[in-house]
Amino acid sequence: MNPSTAATTRTAITGAATRTAITGAALAALTAVLALTVRYGGFFTDPVGLSWWYAACWGLFATALLALRRAPARSVVPLLLAGAVGVTVTGLLGPPRTSTDSYRYAWDGRVQSAGVSPYDHTPQDPALARLRDPWLFPTGTACSGPDLAGIPHADGAPHCTRINRPAVHTIYPPVAEAYFLAVDTLSPTGSRHKPLQIGAGLISLGVTGTLLLILRRRGADLRKAAYWAWCPAVPLEAVNNAHIDVLGVLLAIAGLGLVTSRVQTRRSVGGLLIGAAIATKLMPAVVLPGALSGVRRIRDAAAVLLPAAAFTALAYLPYVLLSHASVFGYLGGYVEEEGYDDPSAGSRYALLRLVLPDSWAFPVLLAVVAGVSLYVMWRGDPRRPWSGALLVTGWAFVLLTPGYSWYSLLLIALVALDGRWEWLGIPLAGAAVYILGPTFDYGPVLAGIVYGAAACLVLATTWFRRRATQGGAGPSQRNPASRKTSV
Repeated sequence: MNPSTAATTRTAITGAATRTAITGAALAALTAVLALTVRYGGFFTDPVGLSWWYAACWGLFATALLALRRAPARSVVPLLLAGAVGVTVTGLLGPPRTSTDSYRYAWDGRVQSAGVSPYDHTPQDPALARLRDPWLFPTGTACSGPDLAGIPHADGAPHCTRINRPAVHTIYPPVAEAYFLAVDTLSPTGSRHKPLQIGAGLISLGVTGTLLLILRRRGADLRKAAYWAWCPAVPLEAVNNAHIDVLGVLLAIAGLGLVTSRVQTRRSVGGLLIGAAIATKLMPAVVLPGALSGVRRIRDAAAVLLPAAAFTALAYLPYVLLSHASVFGYLGGYVEEEGYDDPSAGSRYALLRLVLPDSWAFPVLLAVVAGVSLYVMWRGDPRRPWSGALLVTGWAFVLLTPGYSWYSLLLIALVALDGRWEWLGIPLAGAAVYILGPTFDYGPVLAGIVYGAAACLVLATTWFRRRATQGGAGPSQRNPASRKTSV
């Protein structure tokens, strides 16, 4: 090797090592700030301060993504996996900070372990008093926290619970309930919230692994998986708050990865997994139009839809047979309470309500989502069903403007498959509404601002990307008639 070649090689090796080190440093900073954010808490005492911690996490997340773009190819997977583990572990450093939903999960699991249907009794029902313990049902001076709900009692000391809405039945679908039972069965006595957090952490790492497998199989850039693996919403919502949504994400993503197959059996398994996702949290139903992207034959659509519908129905059947009350629990009351059927309440439909009468918001939302879904099913790329699923999910969120940040976990995973990073403004907007909205009582205004900004980011980035693509294409490529339109 001549001296000039050797010097060039040394320079390349040094440059690659430097770029890897820079990415590692950005990841270390992100992990450290996430750990401080989880330890900080502040949801009830200092939401403005907590919002700044969230902003710092998202800023470092963006920095780490930019650094990863310049990292050498051979370092991408080690960096991705190391970052995924580090980021995930931060969610385990404290009890649930901004949500009490996992306490309901723990209770539902305990009730089932005692041989009782979770749909038959509310948490405050005296019939289940024998299952209460001081962790989930404190008494006396321990009932002073802002995240505790009072419950009826016979003696003079205060009685309360960490479970939100203790006077209503559970709303969680059967796959979620089966997961709660499994976690309770495997948990050591006195482990409290940790098993649910650990389970959610393992599932979130499973999502990262599934993303890498799908991307590798398609020959796509593995760096896309970092959109999920390093996103601050994952340790904060999927792990620390242990939201069951993460299980639905894993099942939905795995299902979408299989429906791309030309083998009908694999497509049916993909449909079955999507059905399992729907029977976990219902929301993953929004990926169905994407799963049907470009489908022209009825049997191809049936290969996905029939297994999905059958699994969902059969998953409910054991609980229907075992329960005396409705297996839909408080679902109808929840829809009403959260303002889905009353556009004038809460922060729902904030963007639509800026330009339409309140009573028009919900019908217009349905019409737009139906239109986008039909477009995806007719013009979508069957080789990339997650692209259509992202389009439907993203615009549903933009128009619905949900105030719960964990709803966007599915969208983040779809971004990781598709690569359109601009949609990450949606989970960031959801976090802003959830953390700051209740504090200042301006949820609708805040939702309009942040979701409006997220929508503008999507539209502007899409426009610039298409301009850049058309600018680099030849005449035949620019002719819409010469190629298939993709989502």
